[in-house]
Amino acid sequence: MSFDTRNWKPATTLVHAGALRSNFGEMSEAIHLTQGFVYDTAEQAEARFKGEEPGFIYSRYANPTNDIFEKRMCALEGAEEARATASGMAAVAAALLCSLKAGDHVVAARALFGSCRWIIETLMPRYGIESTLVDGRDLQAWEQTVRPNTKLFFLESPTNPTLEVVDIAAVARLANSIGARLVVDNVFATPLQQKPLELGAHVVVYSATKHIDGQGRCLGGVILSDKEWIEEKLQDYFRHTGPSLSPFNAWTLLKGLETLPLRVRQQTASAAKIADFLADHPKVSKVIYPGRKDHPQADIIARQMTGGSTLICFELKDKAAAFGVANALDIVLISNNLGDAKSLITHPATTTHKNLTPEARAEGGIREGTLRFSTGLEDTDDLIADFDQALSKI
Repeated sequence: MSFDTRNWKPATTLVHAGALRSNFGEMSEAIHLTQGFVYDTAEQAEARFKGEEPGFIYSRYANPTNDIFEKRMCALEGAEEARATASGMAAVAAALLCSLKAGDHVVAARALFGSCRWIIETLMPRYGIESTLVDGRDLQAWEQTVRPNTKLFFLESPTNPTLEVVDIAAVARLANSIGARLVVDNVFATPLQQKPLELGAHVVVYSATKHIDGQGRCLGGVILSDKEWIEEKLQDYFRHTGPSLSPFNAWTLLKGLETLPLRVRQQTASAAKIADFLADHPKVSKVIYPGRKDHPQADIIARQMTGGSTLICFELKDKAAAFGVANALDIVLISNNLGDAKSLITHPATTTHKNLTPEARAEGGIREGTLRFSTGLEDTDDLIADFDQALSKI
């Protein structure tokens, strides 16, 4: 079944786009748990391998269930093509490495998830790819770091965990002026509240493990871009290195997409109220939330985001206070994940960003008292009460 999704709103797109039904007419998408595919003739197999006939060859290359997920993400994101990966980090690694070679130079915002920084700072130099980290908020820093061999820019916005916001359109214009490509990790904003491709980015990546699944069930990732880049740069890397998504996980993520607007809308509304409560609490020294007017990049947020966030970053006086609050919470669970139906809290300095040097953590605004809160689907008043009683114990 084929649909024209161009005029659909996101909620409709996330239920129907990319639908593919077998002759049985199943309501829910089928899970094609198969490694390979059968051909009617040897001539047909030859034609598929030559690219002369459409069809599936091997699930490491493409799979019908994965194809539905990819098409649905394209319809939501406004991308021409996508490739689903086994995890968010598989998506980041593939998007960065597939078009780089020894001698190239990458500029990245320094406020990154710990594993992303490892790729930029540790992995790439092993293969002769130079890299420079900059304060992503400072456009002049991006400009001053450009070299003749600069081929790629990479950033997260909002960032993990301190929710800094980078002017994506401005960085994209700079990338275009030097013939480089901009890759944006859009996990914290979700595809519902920020559209990097519309802002000029060339490639967008997601950890589908987060809001897209949204219920703590499976890993997944996705890379979205234009058809030419996918086919010329990503496709061979993808086929030969094998970061492909399991069809079962693709099916699970499709179920997550169906409820994504409902979950993100509720989580964002709840996060805004909790952020206001925390900002007014005498034991909380700082709150960073993209939906508040006191966010340092509030003007950029107004231009490039259509909503706040499901995440809140806040600071207490020290590590003991942060651990005390996390341990005293009854409803909110301690976990390094985010975007879940359950509310989660993380101490980044000792978990997600523990491998960074103290200096690197300080540069990124990660202090011993910093906590990252991911808002779930519990009642907002219950969550506020939970924070109130936990804060009262420190």
